[in-house]
Amino acid sequence: QVQLVDSGGGSVQAGGSLRLSCVASEYIDNGCMGWFRQAPGKEREGVAVVFTRNGYTCYTDSVKGRFTASQDKSKNTLYLQMNALKPEDTGMYYCAAGTCGSVRCSRAIETPGQFSSWGQGTQVTVSS
Repeated sequence: QVQLVDSGGGSVQAGGSLRLSCVASEYIDNGCMGWFRQAPGKEREGVAVVFTRNGYTCYTDSVKGRFTASQDKSKNTLYLQMNALKPEDTGMYYCAAGTCGSVRCSRAIETPGQFSSWGQGTQVTVSS
C-alpha cells in the first residue's frame, strides 16, 4: 500500500494562500490522486482529483478558479496551491491515492472509497 505524507497546512487570513504537498512512497503511474477535506461536524468532501497518467484534473465547484492541483512525478509529489482562501475552506486536508479504474474524475471526487491510501492530514485554518 502506498504511504502518503501530507504537509503545508497552517493558519492564514482570508484572501491568503497556502500550498499543500503530498509525498508518496511510490507514484501510481496510471491511477488517481486527490485532495479531500473535512470540517468539524461535516462529511469529508473531495476538493481536487488528478489522473496521474495524463494530469487530467477536476475540482469541486467551490474551489474552481482559486485552487490548483498539480503533480511532479520526479518527486513522487502531489501539490495543492490554494489562493484567495476563505473561512469556509477551513478544515483538515487529506491527500489520497487510488487506482480509480474507469471512473470519471467527476465521480472520483465524490467517492472517497475510490482511494485506498490516505495521508495523515494537515490542518488549514482561515480566519476572517
